[in-house]
Amino acid sequence: MQISDLPDLAHTRPTAMHWLATATAMAAVVALAGVLEPDAATASQSADRTLRATGKGGAPLPAPDPSAVVFPLECGGASTVVTRKASGDLDGDGNPETVAAVRCDAGSGTPPSGMYVLTRGEENEPRVVATLVEPRDQQSVGPGLVVRDGRILATLLGYSGSDVPRCCPDQELRVAWQWRNGAFVRGEQPAARGA
Repeated sequence: MQISDLPDLAHTRPTAMHWLATATAMAAVVALAGVLEPDAATASQSADRTLRATGKGGAPLPAPDPSAVVFPLECGGASTVVTRKASGDLDGDGNPETVAAVRCDAGSGTPPSGMYVLTRGEENEPRVVATLVEPRDQQSVGPGLVVRDGRILATLLGYSGSDVPRCCPDQELRVAWQWRNGAFVRGEQPAARGA
């Protein structure tokens, strides 16, 4: 057995007093971190715009109504029809936006859709701020358009070729959009859990 040249260190055997001192020191560190925490991040919007974007008592305004918007569709004299809509906060400002799938009211077949994001303008009137699907893409928006956790989830229906009747889309694509760095970025929908 080798004898150490160091003196016996009695404090290397922890006692209840050591644990109490450690717990007190940790509590002090946590409390100090709370006091020195940086200020909360602020949105890049001006306070004036924030005031206009809220209703009475500072509550968020209702989601924009797509029936009050003129959509950028060429329908050759026919009217437009909103086939699907969903609302939710997409940009994190506390106010909901509306996503609307719109097509020409052709009366038969499945005219292609446009899909648009609506927000409130300077006078709180609804306006189109983004086009997610162009009608020239020859797709329509299927069931299940939702806004969830700041993302837009949709099923796009299309055609594999020009010989496929326009009443009966034969392709399906599940897509998602999310607001990142000032634009809506398109990707695939996440896989369903437990499938």
